[in-house]
Amino acid sequence: MKIKKVLVSQPKPTSEKSPYYSIAEKYGVKIDFRPFVKVESLPVKEFRKQKVSILDHSAVIFTSRHAIDHFFTLCSELRITVPETMKYFCLSETIALYIQKYVQYRKRKVFFGPTGKFCDLLPVIVKHNAEKYFVPMSDTHTDEIRNALDENRIQHTEAIMYRTVSVDFTPDEHIDYDMLLLFTPAGVHTLVKNFPKFDQRKVAIGCFGPATAKAIRDAGLRLDLQAGTAEVPSITAALDLFIKEHNKD
Repeated sequence: MKIKKVLVSQPKPTSEKSPYYSIAEKYGVKIDFRPFVKVESLPVKEFRKQKVSILDHSAVIFTSRHAIDHFFTLCSELRITVPETMKYFCLSETIALYIQKYVQYRKRKVFFGPTGKFCDLLPVIVKHNAEKYFVPMSDTHTDEIRNALDENRIQHTEAIMYRTVSVDFTPDEHIDYDMLLLFTPAGVHTLVKNFPKFDQRKVAIGCFGPATAKAIRDAGLRLDLQAGTAEVPSITAALDLFIKEHNKD
């Protein structure tokens, strides 16, 4: 199984310093990018069914830039004016700085964790345990945040504000690759939906995270590489090692 062409089911990186480009040059392989999913806001009618009042909260926890976009989009559609006193707690500084797209950035009301992991943001939240937190979520999420907040007796409300949906391929698009990299269960669904006669054979499939790994196996496909584990946390590092091993000759 020699890897010459890889399809990454995500948008093309905006930075020329992306590890994907280094891998392509290092091993002389072609790496293409084609999103398999898209993220869209929940319709206002569906959001209202959750019977959640955003203005009953004094702080928001943002886990991604998607969460920020869809939080403020839905607030606008609901004609909710977010008060200037609202505080924002973000997984990373990058996410925190993205808030400037919607509100004036003030250090006294924007907080972020040092590593991008929720467990490292949690101590900051605990210091502000008098706040009532609102957590915008995707339709596909784990219970990590809920469990951690409950364990620390932090008042909070979770609500679905956006969802991941499959994209449709055009009739002239084909899966002519030696390896596919998938990142979400929805991405696996996209593959099966658009290519029902897909015959894996010698096509290697790699993924990120246990949920995606399960979806691949449930679809009757062979999983050749899994990243997002303690041993292999990065998908690009995993890809580098995989190509190195299979392109030895």
